[in-house]
Amino acid sequence: MLKFGLIGEKLSHSLSPKLHNEIMKENGVEGSYEILEFSKDSFTEKFIALKQSDYRGVNITIPYKETVLPLLDEISPQAKYIGAVNTVLFQDGKAKGFNTDYEGFMAMLKHYQVETKGKEAVILGSGGASKAVVKALLDSGIYDITIVSRSKQNFHGNYTVSYEFFKEDSHQIDILVNCTPVGMYPNVDQTPIPKEYIRAETVIDLIYNPEKTLLLKYAEEMGCKTINGSIMLKEQAVKAQQIWNQQPVSLSS
Repeated sequence: MLKFGLIGEKLSHSLSPKLHNEIMKENGVEGSYEILEFSKDSFTEKFIALKQSDYRGVNITIPYKETVLPLLDEISPQAKYIGAVNTVLFQDGKAKGFNTDYEGFMAMLKHYQVETKGKEAVILGSGGASKAVVKALLDSGIYDITIVSRSKQNFHGNYTVSYEFFKEDSHQIDILVNCTPVGMYPNVDQTPIPKEYIRAETVIDLIYNPEKTLLLKYAEEMGCKTINGSIMLKEQAVKAQQIWNQQPVSLSS
């Protein structure tokens, strides 16, 4: 039986085991998918040990999508450009990194018919998920991207501003994407920005648990189109299973 898992720091909110088990059952893959909570102090040691174990592959989530990079033997060109990995294949004693967040976000844009060409987007957060979203938006013809972050890291020439600067700028934008974990279960009473600073036509929150974060509730009240991370989660999971099993994989629901 094949073994897969999700590596992160705090994973009580995750629906990944249920989702991956559904995908495997539907596609005739005999395997198990487990939660692997690694502390920051033990991450490197435990990840290296996984390479020599009977695991076929793992997903990587907050806060290790960038931390894992130097521990990989190979990185796909797309993941290398993005600078973050969320899927690892263990094969022949090597760890190979991929980024399926990109495909997941692209599928979300298509599913909800989000118009991106010539539009302006603001991204909250500058971590691994944010980088995949930026690349997807650039490939979808976005006109302008501003990243809002506590760090000052620019990504491929896109402008990065502080939350304070963002709050002072009052102009309307087309797309707002939350790539931070703020508002995720169990901290459902939190939001990355207050209601009065939500000024977008479409608000996307990559969080899927809860289905409707406080940010999305506020956005609905402001008359915005709202989208959560459920479709992205499903699509990136299907893509990960394709990489691990090296065969076409689908999910009917």
